[in-house]
Amino acid sequence: MATKIYSLSATQTDDLPRLSLPESFYKEHPQWTNASVKIEVLSDNTLLVKLVAEDEDDEEEEDPKMLRLFLDALMADAIKDPSILVPYTEEMKAEEDALLEGVTLDS
Repeated sequence: MATKIYSLSATQTDDLPRLSLPESFYKEHPQWTNASVKIEVLSDNTLLVKLVAEDEDDEEEEDPKMLRLFLDALMADAIKDPSILVPYTEEMKAEEDALLEGVTLDS
């Protein structure tokens, strides 16, 4: 699936700043018409925007979704430029094993 980017418009209404999505977004994705929006500030110039549908459980498996998005982005980068891939070596494994020595996981 090709990624489509929509531009948000920043406006000032009733002395309050507002961000608005273009009408084309809602025409192409009507399921988000009454969605709530959550914005996480990742850095000074990067936001993570999450639309939450009215019927969606807000906390449902949030971490696995984020991991999937992260891994999808890594895969897209690797497909675009395979030269960025580095073989996993025995030295890397030994270094990771040393870093994890004595670490226990909670189940």
